[in-house]
Amino acid sequence: MSSGKDAPVTENSRQTSLTASLDECMEALDLFLNNHFNESLDKLRPRSKDSMYHALIYATVLEMQAMMTFQHDDIVQAGNTMKCAQEVCQRFRKKTGSLLNLGANKDIAEEQLHAEACYAECLLHRAALTFLQDENMVSFIKGGIKVRNSYLIYKELNTFVQSGMGFKGPNHKHLEGGVSFGIGAFNLTLSLFPTRILKLLEFAGFSGDKEFGISQLNTGATSHSLRSMLCALLLLCFYTFLSFILGIGEGDVEDAEKLLEPFRQQYPNGAIFLFFAGRAEEMKGNIDEAVVLFEDGCKAQQTWKQFHHMCYWELMWCFTYKRHWKMAYFYADLLSQESRWSKAMYIYMKAAYLSMLPETESRPFGDNEVDLFRQVPTYKQKIAGKSPPTEKFAIRKARRYKASNPAKLPVPVLEMMYMWNGFSMIIKRPELTQGMMETLLDAERTLETSPENEYTVDDRCVILLLKGVCLKNQGHIQAAEECFTKVYSSDKKIKFDHYLVPNALLEISLVYIDTGRKDQAIKLLQKAKNNYKEYSMESRTQFRVHAALTKLKADTSDQDEISVL
Repeated sequence: MSSGKDAPVTENSRQTSLTASLDECMEALDLFLNNHFNESLDKLRPRSKDSMYHALIYATVLEMQAMMTFQHDDIVQAGNTMKCAQEVCQRFRKKTGSLLNLGANKDIAEEQLHAEACYAECLLHRAALTFLQDENMVSFIKGGIKVRNSYLIYKELNTFVQSGMGFKGPNHKHLEGGVSFGIGAFNLTLSLFPTRILKLLEFAGFSGDKEFGISQLNTGATSHSLRSMLCALLLLCFYTFLSFILGIGEGDVEDAEKLLEPFRQQYPNGAIFLFFAGRAEEMKGNIDEAVVLFEDGCKAQQTWKQFHHMCYWELMWCFTYKRHWKMAYFYADLLSQESRWSKAMYIYMKAAYLSMLPETESRPFGDNEVDLFRQVPTYKQKIAGKSPPTEKFAIRKARRYKASNPAKLPVPVLEMMYMWNGFSMIIKRPELTQGMMETLLDAERTLETSPENEYTVDDRCVILLLKGVCLKNQGHIQAAEECFTKVYSSDKKIKFDHYLVPNALLEISLVYIDTGRKDQAIKLLQKAKNNYKEYSMESRTQFRVHAALTKLKADTSDQDEISVL
């Protein structure tokens, strides 16, 4: 029978409980990285309502699933779970006063310091999930507000940890790892943001320091703490994805492989690390090696089939680079059947691959590209009230097939490949670039011998932009520049594909950067940033322009006050 009094909670009992929680969460992460995804969640779930670390890591595992699958339901579930985790962390936080004042008075428990780090981390994860839902500027703003609140906590924590104040408990390395993750993630993320977004987040005159962010994440990745794996995964995402999709295709493959090496040794069959190893091979232009790793990633586990979809997506592009249109079509077809990320996008890619085949060649499964293009708009979806930009682009391009006698898209696969910065992947493989050039020359000949229509100028400019990229890859700088200039000079004649002109300006600027014409590059980048609005995939182009300006260490602020909303 109970005496009616609870045993007093001492600092030692708190530390023991904290240590036990951290150990258990480390074990759960180990299961996750060994492809035991459900066992990992089963270990975390029972205490996810009462332990801040169980709550945080449980939500983080769901977030990683969402980030790897890009499925809307997963993203929403992860967001809701992360919000619950934030509420659990709130219960353990200090009630009043700043860390520095409390630390000076030795009036803060180790558990409260960890609660601050966990709470800030929940905010940061929720921001990342907001960004993931939609590339729309408004989503960046909503997510950015969470980033800002998170940063203020991390900043105070970092000052506190650096000052040496307070008691260094037995779990201090986990606290330091948490601060490294937060400060690193914040700086790296904000360094990617165009100035117009920073302005709206009241970060006027401030941007994240990319190099400092990377160094903090590297420190965290090698700290053997709970956050080591998170730091490593964020860096791998940056090196192999973000620097391509939101940058100018200058991922750091050496750093990615160095980071991967210990994890590949520890988790040789870990699906996540096989996937990133495949991306690293792609970046080097080793397409066949990448294919093997992505196939191994599929074989490594059968629990979370959604992980296979990431590999299918990459396999689709690998076969695209090799111009194996039917194999690429096969993976687009698998995605259209199994993945819920964007059916419109997958159907568009199926149609695009079929349209690359000679008219006399048989189509797999009896499919017909015209029918498929006409289906694309019927799969339009809305995520958080918005259609994903890539889906909008596919629907816009497929519109011309509504006509009873449609005007054929010249090179839809290569155009979409450009949007995903795929030409950067084959820069080290001259024969692959040459293959693309041959496809473009064929398309150009077909276009020149076809009757003119309302799309002719746009189609000509699409081919010119892509030829310019191939010529740049081949080192034919002057010829590349001429292609981009022709696109730019067609500005007033383009009727539909208004994205072409700002991207041509971006490409000319990259040529100027490579040939030491810095001032001319800056001028054109500012023009691309400030003079063109509301075109397809605008946010992606704006991120790339920002990345180029940052590379030049140029002023990235806007010339005029620009409305984003």
